[in-house]
Amino acid sequence: MRDGDTIAAIATPPGNGGVGVIRISGPAAPGIAGQLTGKPLPKPRFAQFVSFLEADGRAIDSGLLLYFRAPASFTGEDVVELQGHGGSVVLDMLLRRVLALGARLAEPGEFSRRAFLNDKIDLAQAEAIADLITSSTEQAVRSAQQSLQGVFSEKINQLIDELIELRVFIEAAIDFVDEEIDFLGDGVVAGRIERLQTQIGEIRRNAEQGRLLHDGMTVVLAGKPNAGKSSLLNALAGHDAAIVTDIAGTTRDVLRERIQLDGMPLHVIDTAGLRDSDNPVEQEGIRRARQEIARADRVLLLIDSSDTDRTGIDADLPAGIAVTKVFNKIDLVGGQARIEHGSQGTEIHLSVKQGEGLDLLKRHLKLSMGFSEGADNVYVARARHIQAMQQAAQAIQNAAEQLQHQAHELVAEELRQAQTSLAAITGEFTSDDLLGEIFSSFCIGK
Repeated sequence: MRDGDTIAAIATPPGNGGVGVIRISGPAAPGIAGQLTGKPLPKPRFAQFVSFLEADGRAIDSGLLLYFRAPASFTGEDVVELQGHGGSVVLDMLLRRVLALGARLAEPGEFSRRAFLNDKIDLAQAEAIADLITSSTEQAVRSAQQSLQGVFSEKINQLIDELIELRVFIEAAIDFVDEEIDFLGDGVVAGRIERLQTQIGEIRRNAEQGRLLHDGMTVVLAGKPNAGKSSLLNALAGHDAAIVTDIAGTTRDVLRERIQLDGMPLHVIDTAGLRDSDNPVEQEGIRRARQEIARADRVLLLIDSSDTDRTGIDADLPAGIAVTKVFNKIDLVGGQARIEHGSQGTEIHLSVKQGEGLDLLKRHLKLSMGFSEGADNVYVARARHIQAMQQAAQAIQNAAEQLQHQAHELVAEELRQAQTSLAAITGEFTSDDLLGEIFSSFCIGK
């Protein structure tokens, strides 16, 4: 942000509409409004009907003018909004006049960036603005609103406050080692670290759920050749996206389809059948399949219900990947469509060919993405938020291990690193490069 600059931009989408809005923010905004209308400013937060004038006094347009006096505005600066007619030509003419009066064109996301730099919102809330605008489902909107209203930031700040308290406690105990009371050996610190681990785990789960609601879930179809992976891809996509034959190993490359389940985005990836092969082309397809499996949010492991050899079918799947076993071709064994939840995970029995049980699978996928009545507790988080929480969780785990070895100085250092990681989420410690990357993805005028 260049000190003293006044910025302006069209805040409504391109095209023609009934109403178009131009937003002006900065110290020169009130003066620009006065020259543009030839009238004194209205009282703050009161709308006034005015004509917007060219330099020679001719009217460009007429509409409403609103004034928000600093610091009681979105950006924390003096802000003027011009609400005229939504024609693209008239808005361009009006914007050119505003720029001629001393404003400069705003960069992408600069209004939100100024709001962040002026402590009107934190970084997580600023990012939630962009997430709210690009939300494609009702539940994604609700989770973005949770973040925008500060629910996610409040959870993070509570963790930071507890980390600060614990660090003070540990540092004091280190400085007063001659005291008779063993502050670090009485189990209090260990209990508080354990509670921190539980809290950050719960926040991570809810945040990850919000990410899936907004960005969509990546689902990889895996299994032996001829288990029905390509048929399932076609059934979910609603068209013949993949070639289906009775020849084992038909799919050699990775096929991707983006579909919607009741408006919820789903990225489905069909992969080569997993088996031992001497064919170099098929080997490359299997290698790519394993790459996609390792990056998946969820793996649908397809199993031919009529195949009696199921030994080691999931042995090669990486640890930590959510797996749903899908037993296909139940029509060949006289089975019934059903879903079972057990200690080993979820199993779905269906027939892609007959269309039996597909509704069970779709419902399971929606629930896996957070489509439930409890989604009001979910907030949108971005990949960098998830990564920061993972780093903080690892540092807290390291602190717990160092406490067992009575390495108290290292405990304090690990907790400091955990605090730094969490503070980066709300922007307390954030590099200018990261800010530029975040706000450059915003729309101009936001």
